[in-house]
Amino acid sequence: MASEGHFIGAAGRRIAFRSWLPEGEAQDHIVVAHGYAEHAGRYDAFGQWFAARGFGVHALDHHGHGQSGGARGVICSFDEAAADIDRLVDKVLGESGLVQVKLLGHSMGGSLALHYAIAHQDKLSGLILSGPAIGGGVSAPMNLVLRILATLAPRMGTVELDSNAVSRDPAVVEAYRADPLVTLGKVPARTAQQMMAAIARYPAQVGRLHVPLLYMHGSDDALVPQAPVQPVIDAIGSRDKTEIVYDGLYHEIFNEPERESIFATLERWLQDHPAR
Repeated sequence: MASEGHFIGAAGRRIAFRSWLPEGEAQDHIVVAHGYAEHAGRYDAFGQWFAARGFGVHALDHHGHGQSGGARGVICSFDEAAADIDRLVDKVLGESGLVQVKLLGHSMGGSLALHYAIAHQDKLSGLILSGPAIGGGVSAPMNLVLRILATLAPRMGTVELDSNAVSRDPAVVEAYRADPLVTLGKVPARTAQQMMAAIARYPAQVGRLHVPLLYMHGSDDALVPQAPVQPVIDAIGSRDKTEIVYDGLYHEIFNEPERESIFATLERWLQDHPAR
C-alpha cells in the first residue's frame, strides 16, 4: 500500500515523503535517499516490488526537490538534508518498533546516505549505495570558484547533466524529461559546492564506518563514473562489505531493463541482513 505525507524539516521546510507498506507486518524497513534533480515518486516500482515481498519502503523528497520546500534543485546544506533523513528514520523507527533500519542512497542521495551513516550508524542495520556520488572531486581553483558562487549566487547553474545517461531504457529517459517534479537544467552552484565539499571529507571519515554495506554501480555510468568511487568504497571500514559492478549498465540501475534481477539481488542481501 502506497501513501504520501509530509513533515517539517530541520530548517523549517515542508518535506514530502512516500511510503510503500506490505499487507502484514514488515520484515524490515528501507529509507531511500534519491539523487539530484529527481524525487521519491520515481521509486514507485522499487517500493511496490519490495512491499509485495514484505518490506516497508520510505522515501523523502530532499529540500529543493519534488514536492518539498526550497529553491528548485538547491541543496543548501548536506547537514540540513541529512537532518531531514534523520527525521524520517526516527519516524520509521518509532512506528515500526525496530531499533535500526536500512538506508539506501542513489547518486547524490548515496553521498547524503554516506554522510548520514558516518554520523548515525547506530540507527542503521545496513547501508546500500547505488551509483553514489562520493568520489572524484574538482581542482583547488575550481573548488574556490564554487565556494564563492555558492555564497554569492547559489542558484547559478554550473554543469548540465545528460538525461540520456540515466538509463538504457528510452521510456525511462522520456518519462524523466517529461516529469514535472524532475529538475532539468544545470546543477545550482550551492548544490555542486555541497557535493564537492562532502567528497573532499570522505577519505578521512569513512574508515570509522562499520555498518554492513552493499555497493552497486553500473560500469557504463557516465553521470557518476565508477572508477573514482572505488577508492572511497575500499576505504570504508565495514568488514561486511558486498560490491557489485554491473557490466554495461547506466546510472540508474534500478531503472535499467534488468531491474528486477537487481531487485532480487538486493532482496537476497536484505534476507542475509535481517532487521534489528
